[in-house]
Amino acid sequence: MWLTVRSLPLLLLALHLIVSPAFASESDHKYQADEHVTLWVNKVGPYNNPQETYNYYTLPFCHPYGHAGHKWGGLGEVLGGNELIDSQIDIKFQKNVDKSTICELKLDEKKVKQFKDAVENNYWFEFFIDDLPLWGFVGELHPDRKSDNKRHAVYTHKKIIVQYNKDQIIHVNLTQENPKPLEAEKSLEMTYSVKWEPTDITFAHRFDVYLDYPFFEHQIHWFSIFNSFMMVIFLTGLVAMILMRTLRNDYAKYAREDDDLETLERDASEESGWKLVHGDVFRPPRSLVLLSAVVGTGAQLATLVLLVILVAIVGTLYIGRGAIVTTFILCYAFTSFISGYVSGGMYSRMGGKNWIKSTILTASLFPFLCFGIGFALNTVAIFYGSLAAIPFGTMVVVFVIWGFISFPLALLGTVVGRNWSGAPNNPCRVKTIPRPIPEKKWYLTPSVVSIMGGLLPFGSIFIEMYFVFTSFWNYKVYYVYGFMLLVFLILIIVTVCVTIVGTYFLLNAENYHWQWTSFFSAASTAVYVYLYSVYYFSVKTKMSGFFQTSFYFGYTLMFCLGLGILCGAVGYLGSNLFVRRIYRNIKCD
Repeated sequence: MWLTVRSLPLLLLALHLIVSPAFASESDHKYQADEHVTLWVNKVGPYNNPQETYNYYTLPFCHPYGHAGHKWGGLGEVLGGNELIDSQIDIKFQKNVDKSTICELKLDEKKVKQFKDAVENNYWFEFFIDDLPLWGFVGELHPDRKSDNKRHAVYTHKKIIVQYNKDQIIHVNLTQENPKPLEAEKSLEMTYSVKWEPTDITFAHRFDVYLDYPFFEHQIHWFSIFNSFMMVIFLTGLVAMILMRTLRNDYAKYAREDDDLETLERDASEESGWKLVHGDVFRPPRSLVLLSAVVGTGAQLATLVLLVILVAIVGTLYIGRGAIVTTFILCYAFTSFISGYVSGGMYSRMGGKNWIKSTILTASLFPFLCFGIGFALNTVAIFYGSLAAIPFGTMVVVFVIWGFISFPLALLGTVVGRNWSGAPNNPCRVKTIPRPIPEKKWYLTPSVVSIMGGLLPFGSIFIEMYFVFTSFWNYKVYYVYGFMLLVFLILIIVTVCVTIVGTYFLLNAENYHWQWTSFFSAASTAVYVYLYSVYYFSVKTKMSGFFQTSFYFGYTLMFCLGLGILCGAVGYLGSNLFVRRIYRNIKCD
């Protein structure tokens, strides 16, 4: 059924999305007097479990007669678990409805049990009118005067208030009324009313009512940005002062040629640190194919995040269902050239020969990691019969986008990178025999440097992570993308500075295995974010059940893998520039 009903429209949609702007705004639909306005029903589920959603008609509500129309809003909407169905409730533009019957709902034991389970689990539902959402709860628990138990009641009347400006709908509101107790072999009259009210609010500002200004623009948010900014100034200044002063002394000491023999012999006996490993510092690292792939992918993700944030600022993507997801997927496909270029150039400069393997790994590493996690979550969603299950047709669309856009661009980028920036250009010649690495104190080992490297970058984004998590898991619309842009730039700067310091300490310890260490040092930021997600889940949410728990930690793992690859690539590229810069100014034997 999924294949026959959804596959063709989604395949056609994929072609439309490829050739049309991903940041298209909401349609400013205009209505004539008494023109039919569709009330779309979407999904229902427990309020505390945002991802555990089901088709609205999985509960025994009044079903539409005959074949109900469906509305497909795009790739991101389907991936977001939305399925809009025409309720066939009679609503006409500017025409009030005092009270009208939707249907006569006859209850039996099965229906009563379904409704009782929904009421006990605090089920909510979502409707849409002209792309504006309405929310309501299925029912409530009433205290029973005759016993200590509570009686289950379901709301039977829906009061809809629609505000309009001339010929456009501006705001909608739903009020649930008239709760009735659930009893088998009884009938409930499900009713609705519609009231139209004029307003002066313009169409461009109709989504402002859904934005939580006191939450996102709280003083703590501004303070966190200021605090992170001061951290950047302090850290960059500290790195510049310590490293440049130390390096300047090292250069002066190393470049002296007119000292007497005794001074030279004393300097030679005392010389140690990063200069001694100049013959090994540019030695190709272990698993070069994998390192080049993750660095290329991370460079692509950094560009992708920056691009999506800028598009979100300009295009107000928060007003569209699934617009962010659609934009992210398409921008990822079209930025695949960057991953191929960075990976191919890096792999070629270090003497890699198996460039086809490098290309395939670069193009498929992150998508297939996400696919593996998504496949496991999709299996859970199918088992539960949830709307979160991704239809087969949508999988085909995503695979087509990857196979016909992302992979060819990554291949093209690899070819260009190998030819334009693939020539070896190391400042120092690599010696034939590797230099032995001396034993050092525990805090100068690569593992400790890697673990400690993510603390300051995580500290710079800690507060913003709270706002991002709250918006994603607690029904808030994230709209402060200007804050996100600043935090992202701060994260990049702090990551580069911290990784450079860690690399310098490692080289001073005469350990020339800096490539993977610099990557993991920066990537460890994602480990701290994941640990924070565990705290957030247990303290800040009321999520429960295997379904929601698996989705929460599955999605968070997917996010942290991307963040780790992004930060790791930024850290490696920053350290690479630093290492080339310091060894360019010494005499290499």
